[in-house]
Amino acid sequence: MSAEQIAETKIAFRNSESPSQLFQFPRTKANNPPLQPISLESPALLAQGGDENLTRVTQVQIKQTAEGLELILETPSGKRLIPLISPDGKNLVIDIPDASLGFAIRNGVREVNPAPGISSLSITSIDDNSIRVTITGTEQTPAAEVVAGQGNLVLNVTPEKTTVEQKQPDEEIEVIATGQIIDEDSYYVPNAGVTRTNAPIIDTPGTVQVVPRQVFEAQRSIELRDALSRNAVGVVTNGAPRSNFNNVLIRGFDASSNFLRNGIPESYFILTPPRDLNNVEQLEVLSGPASVVGGQISPGGIINIVTKQPLKSPLYEISASYGSFNSAEGTLDFSAPLNDSKTVAYRLNAAIYHSDTYIDVDDVDIERVSVAPVLSWEISEQTQINFEGLYFNNRTPQRVGLPAEGTVLDNPNGDVPRDQFVGEPNFDKNDRILTQIGYDLQHEFSDDWSLTHAFRYSNFQSDQEEAFVNALQDDFRTLERSGDLFIDNVNNYQVATYVTGDFETGAVNHVLLAGVDYVFEEDSYEFNFFEAENIDLFDPEYAGGVGEAFEDSFGEGRDTADGVGLYLQDQIKVFDDRLILVLGGRVDFVGSSSDLFDDSTKEDSQNDTAFSPNVGILYKLTDNLALYGSFSRSFEQIRGLNADAETFDPSRGTQYEVGFKADWLDKRLLTTLALYDLTLTNVLTEDPDNPGFDIQTGEQNSQGIELQTKGEILPGWNITASYAFTDTEITEDNLFAVGNSFANVPENVVNLWSTYTISGGNLAGLGFGLGLFYVGEREGDLDNSFQLDDYLRTDAAIYYRRERLNLALNFKNILDVDYIESADDNLRVNTADPFAVFFSASYKF
Repeated sequence: MSAEQIAETKIAFRNSESPSQLFQFPRTKANNPPLQPISLESPALLAQGGDENLTRVTQVQIKQTAEGLELILETPSGKRLIPLISPDGKNLVIDIPDASLGFAIRNGVREVNPAPGISSLSITSIDDNSIRVTITGTEQTPAAEVVAGQGNLVLNVTPEKTTVEQKQPDEEIEVIATGQIIDEDSYYVPNAGVTRTNAPIIDTPGTVQVVPRQVFEAQRSIELRDALSRNAVGVVTNGAPRSNFNNVLIRGFDASSNFLRNGIPESYFILTPPRDLNNVEQLEVLSGPASVVGGQISPGGIINIVTKQPLKSPLYEISASYGSFNSAEGTLDFSAPLNDSKTVAYRLNAAIYHSDTYIDVDDVDIERVSVAPVLSWEISEQTQINFEGLYFNNRTPQRVGLPAEGTVLDNPNGDVPRDQFVGEPNFDKNDRILTQIGYDLQHEFSDDWSLTHAFRYSNFQSDQEEAFVNALQDDFRTLERSGDLFIDNVNNYQVATYVTGDFETGAVNHVLLAGVDYVFEEDSYEFNFFEAENIDLFDPEYAGGVGEAFEDSFGEGRDTADGVGLYLQDQIKVFDDRLILVLGGRVDFVGSSSDLFDDSTKEDSQNDTAFSPNVGILYKLTDNLALYGSFSRSFEQIRGLNADAETFDPSRGTQYEVGFKADWLDKRLLTTLALYDLTLTNVLTEDPDNPGFDIQTGEQNSQGIELQTKGEILPGWNITASYAFTDTEITEDNLFAVGNSFANVPENVVNLWSTYTISGGNLAGLGFGLGLFYVGEREGDLDNSFQLDDYLRTDAAIYYRRERLNLALNFKNILDVDYIESADDNLRVNTADPFAVFFSASYKF
C-alpha cells in the first residue's frame, strides 16, 4: 500500500502500554472495528507525506463543536498531511513529518481551555522538517479522529470518556493564534532566537541554551543573575546580591553589558541597567565570542531576553507573594485580541515589589515597579508589527559588601556578622530607571524569504550615592570612608534590519542571514566626592550622611558612541541535511567621543573598525545525535591613549570549540557537551617604561568543559542540570602575576534543579522541586590575595497547580549556609542571603 493511500484511510496510533506495536483505525467515526496491530515496518511510519517537498502550514483554526473541538491545519495547496499520534500521560501528541509552520504562525500556536475537558492545545516546530500538536486533557488523554473527505488536515478532538456534559456553544469559536510556544511544563526549548535565524539548537555548531520561564518561575527567581547563574552552564554571578549590579560572567569573562532584547542589541556604555523578569518569557545564552550577533562585546558570550508577546486568546492572570524579609510582590499578566478578526492584540505585564532584605538596619530595602505593554497588529498574512514599551524603576542599596578580614580571612576582633552594614542607611542609594519604546516589523516576501526591521529607543537614568569604604586601618575594625555621587542620563537608539532566506543551489540547501545594525548613544553625567566619617566595622554608628564636598571634586561631561555593523551568514546543508556548515562574518565601524566640561573643555574622540568571523561545522550522526566544531571572534573598543598619545586597538576574543549534542527520549531531553579554548588579547596592562600609562600587551585565557542537560525525563518529571569546569589564567601582564586566576570564577560548578508533578488521582497538580547548587573555591581578586570558599546551597519547592489556580511555597538556602557569592575587592565581599521562605499564589480568570 502506498503512503498516499494510507493517508487517505488511516492514521497511526501508538499503544502506550505496548510501544513495540502500532495500531490503525479508520478516519471516520462510522464502522469503527477493533484495533488491529500492524508491523513496525508499515509504510505508515515511513511515509514522508507522499511528496519530497516540505509542506507549510499557513493557518490554524480551532473550532468548538458539540463533542469537543475541530482542529484544521491549512496548507497553500490544500494538501493532506500525515499525522502520527501517540498518548503521553494526559497529553495526546501528534507529530506531522515533512511539514513546517508558515510565517504568520512560525512561532507556534496556543489555545488555553479551548473546550470542556481539554485544558490546552499547542502547535510548535520540532525541527525544520516536522511539527508537533500537543492536546492536553483536564482528566484523561483526549482522542482524535481524522475527518475523511476534507482538504488540508482536519481532526475531530474529544475528551476521552469525559464526564463533563457537552453542550453546543452559542457561537462557534475560531482561533488563529501566534506567539512563542513553550510547553507549560517542559524545560526543553528546541529553538532559540539569539542567533537571529531561530535555528534548532541541535543544528547549531556552538553552545546555545535556553532558560524558559517555567524554570525560574518554579525557583521563584527575583533577580536575573539568579535565573542565569543557577540554570545556564558556564554562567556565574559577579555582583552584589540585593543590588542593581546584576552582573554575570560567562566562561570567566564579564558579560554584564552583553545583552539583546528580542534579538536587538542593548548597550549603555559600561553601565548596567536594571533587569526585570516579570515580562520575560525565556532567557537565551550563546556562549563564546558572538560579535556576529551583538557587535562589540566582551568574549564570554551574549544573552538574549525574550519578552512575553500578545496572545490571540484571552489571558488574565494575577499573582501575589509574601515571604522572608517582609518581601511582598503583586503582578498582573493580561492579554487579549482587540478586534473580532483577532489581527490586533495586546499584552500587559505589571509588577510592584518591596523587600526589607536581611541587612540588620532600617532604610536598606528594595523597591521595584515595572510596566510592560505590547501591542501587535497583523497587517496582513505576510506582515506583522509589534509595538513594545517598558518602564522599570528599581531602587536598591548601593553597597552592602564587607571587608575580607572578618568574612573570608581571619580578623583578630572576630567574625563580622553577615547582616552588618557599613554604609550610611539614610544616604546610600542606587536608583535606576529604564524606559523603552520601540517596534518590530516582520514581513514575509514568500514562504522562504522574510524581512525583520526593528527600532528601539531607551532612556536609562542612574543615581548612585554612597559612603564608600577606602581602607581598613591596622586595628582591623576602623573603616576609612569617603562619599561619592554619580548621576547618569543615557539616551540610546538602536536600529536593526535583516533578511533571512531559504534557497537551494543544486543539492545544497542554504539558510542566508544578512543585515545591518546601527546604534547611537549619549551619556550626560555628573559626579562629586565628599568627606565622610570613619566607622567601626563591628559596632557601627551611622552619621546620617556624608560631609562637605572636596574642593574641585565636582565634574560633569558628555560621552557619545555610535556604530554600524554589517553582517552576512550562510548556513549550508548537504547530504540530506546531515552536514551543516556555517560561514559568517561581520564588519563594525564604531566611534566614540568624550567631552569633560571643565576649564580645558577638550573633547577626545576615537574611531575603530573590526572584522569578526564565525565558522562552524556540524555533522548529524543520526537525527538526534550531532558532533560539531566552531571558531569565532569578538571585539570591544578600548578608549584612551597610550604614552605616545595613540589610541588603543580593540580587544579581541578568539575561541575554538568542539562538542556533542543529543536529543533524547523522543526529543524531550537535550544534552550538550562542549570543550572550548577562549583567549582575550590586547588587554590593557601597566606600561613599565611610562608609569601612569597603559600598553596593550596583556592576555587572558579561559579553557573549560561544559555539560548540560534539560527537559522531561518522564511525564511530569523535569530536570535542568549542568557541570562546568573552568580553568582561567592570566597569560601575559605587567601588573598581575602570570598564572593568576580570574576573580569570582570557580573551577567547578554543579547546578541541579528538578521538579515532579503528580498527573492523576486526587493529588493531581501537586508537585515538588529540589535544587542543589555547588560553587567551588574562587579567587577574590586578580592579585589572588584571598579566596572565597566553596559552598553547596539547597533549595526546595512545594506547589499545587489545578485548573486556574497555582499555589507555591519556595524554600531557599534550606540549610542556612553562610557563604560568599562574590567579591568586588578585598573591602567589598558580598555575603549571601540566609534561609528564606516565600509563598506565592496566582489565578487565571
